[in-house]
Formats: sequence, structure tokens, C-alpha cells
Amino acid sequence: MTVVTSGEDLAKKIAEAIPGSVISSDKTSVMVDAAKLAQVAEFLKNTPGLDFNYLNFATAVDYIDYFELVYRLLSMEHNHSLVLKTRCYDRENPTVPSIVSLWRGAYFQEREMFDMFGIKFEGHPDLRRLLTWEGFKGYPLRRDYL
Repeated sequence: MTVVTSGEDLAKKIAEAIPGSVISSDKTSVMVDAAKLAQVAEFLKNTPGLDFNYLNFATAVDYIDYFELVYRLLSMEHNHSLVLKTRCYDRENPTVPSIVSLWRGAYFQEREMFDMFGIKFEGHPDLRRLLTWEGFKGYPLRRDYL
């Protein structure tokens, strides 16, 4: 069984390595600044002892005032997990860094978030619609979609 890593303990390590990146944390998750998402993700993947080498899933939630992106990371080597979160407050042009270069599994998941929520991922190698067709109007999982 996978052990959930303390978000509070991990937030301290992240804050030491990447100052200004941690916004908040709790027992199971860490919320980071969207601008530093790629740096934090790289730290979590490549730091010995952490080794979060598997992206279980990535998804988004529309809270109207902001989009929250949620990433579930696992370390197969150490058998621990973490929920990494970030927020995007710009509804007109929501943009966050892509993590495809770190976890190839993010390729389709970021495309899905783009297609369903309109969130753009800077650095994604092929950001285009996945579930709807080119020319489809709107983003179906946004709360304001009609």
C-alpha cells in the first residue's frame, strides 16, 4: 500500500530548495505558485529520497474565481505519494507550465485539460483538442459553459 507523504513536511523541503514557490500545504497536499510549477515538479522527481517518478493523474477543477490543477505523484522506489496543486486565476487566458518533459504521461492529460477547460500549457509539444473537434466552441467542463 502506498504511504501518503506529509504535505507539510514536503512543503518545507520545497520552500528551502525553491524559495517563494509554496503557497500552502496540509497533511496530504502542497499548493505551489503556478509560475514555479515546473521547477517544483522537477525537484520532486529528481531529488534523491523523494523520487516522484510516476504521474498517476492530472486534472483540473473550475472554482469560477480560479482553476485548480491537481497532480497525483507517486514514487515507485519509496512507495509514497503526494498531491501537488496549483491555481490559475486568469479565466480569459489561463496558462501554466507543461510538465510533459518530466512525465510523458502528462501528454494526453494536459491536452484533455486544454480541451475541456481551455487551460494552456506552455511548452507542451502538441497542444490541441483531444476529445472535441477543431473548431468546437467553448470548453465543456467550465462552469460558465452553455
